[in-house]
Amino acid sequence: MNNNQIGSPMATDPGVVRNDGSFLRKVILALIFIGIIVLSLLVTMGVIKANTKPEEKKRSFNTLAVTADYAYQDDVQLNVSAQGEARARTEIDLVPEVGGKIVYVSPNFIDGGIFRKGETLIRIDDSDYKVAVIRAESNVAQAEQSLAQEIAEGEIARRDFEELGEGEPTALALRKPQRQRAEAAVQAAKAELQSANLQLQRTYVKAPFTGRVKSKASDIGQFVSPGSRLGRIFSTDIFEVRLGLTDNALGKVNLPIAFVAEDYATAPEVQLTATVGGQFQTWAGRIMRTDSSYDTQTRTLTAIVEVLDPYGEGLSDKGMPLAPGLFVQAQLTGKTYENVVVIPRDGLRPDNEVFVVDEFGVAAIKKVEVIDTSPARAVLLSGISAGELIVLSPMEKSRISMPLKAIDINNPSELLVDPTMEEWAKAKGIDMGRKPDGKGKSEDGSSAE
Repeated sequence: MNNNQIGSPMATDPGVVRNDGSFLRKVILALIFIGIIVLSLLVTMGVIKANTKPEEKKRSFNTLAVTADYAYQDDVQLNVSAQGEARARTEIDLVPEVGGKIVYVSPNFIDGGIFRKGETLIRIDDSDYKVAVIRAESNVAQAEQSLAQEIAEGEIARRDFEELGEGEPTALALRKPQRQRAEAAVQAAKAELQSANLQLQRTYVKAPFTGRVKSKASDIGQFVSPGSRLGRIFSTDIFEVRLGLTDNALGKVNLPIAFVAEDYATAPEVQLTATVGGQFQTWAGRIMRTDSSYDTQTRTLTAIVEVLDPYGEGLSDKGMPLAPGLFVQAQLTGKTYENVVVIPRDGLRPDNEVFVVDEFGVAAIKKVEVIDTSPARAVLLSGISAGELIVLSPMEKSRISMPLKAIDINNPSELLVDPTMEEWAKAKGIDMGRKPDGKGKSEDGSSAE
């Protein structure tokens, strides 16, 4: 074997040597490319890291969304609402003063009938009463005849005594006692005649006032005795509505206890309303007096409202009379307050407290003095000022320290207050600087988190 056979083929074959050099170059180029990429990534990460501050611990900032509205100043007239039942001021049982058989009944004497004052509603058989009048007239005539006879006899006795000339005659001699007895008999007979005529007149049962029949309890042919019930009638001249008022309501309308109006024109006005026949009706009335004592059951004092001529000039605005038994709502006009603060009713909390929120979302509780409340508003005498933002949403006191975001109650798409954490913390006096524990502390040590 020669030397060429003993040597390595790679060492002796030029083609092989060229192939190995190309492969190495490719490997080296690949490593360089990879190195460049890795180096680029490292440089990029270094730059990013160099430009990035250490991430601070995020602070939680949860705002409580509430609806709110502004307090405003206004002149307010207080009104008091009450309810009562309309009734006639005068309502009586119609009764006869004499007994007998009913021989006439007025066509108007029926349930719901309308009658005028002095109208004959029922007439009782007067035959016996006419006889009594005739008998009484006869007795008067007899008594007068007896008196005339006594007068004549007394005159004769006086003349006889004068002719005898025996001094002054005595009263007995002149028959004065007999004459006085005869005069008394005449007076008694005339009184009996007057009584008989009165009984005869009473057979006509007449209406004592203009009004209506509430109920009818008798009819023609029926025998009635004095005092028996013929029916029930009421007057239509004045109607009353009795309103139970609390002490608070009495104060609002400035109505004293034992009040009596001097006249109708100057009495406190009242508006009465009710729905009749599917239409809303309104009547005008006035408080004429109050009861003399409180109701022991309700502890209220009754104010009595009068409506004049409810079937005539006192008709409602739509021409409806105020009928007895109708349940009505009453609005009493009360005192007027100038430049008082008014807020929505939902803003008034128990114990007369109000939650207010400022422009930085900081809430506070304020005590207020209340003048009046209604379903829509509360009228305040003191405690807050006009322009303050009032929280209307239900909210517990325990959440008053939370930052609030106020939504306009009249326009829910509009935010009245939407604070940042920095604004709220600054308004609260909380230091936002970081502490070793990563939490900001206020001056009193409370956490800003």
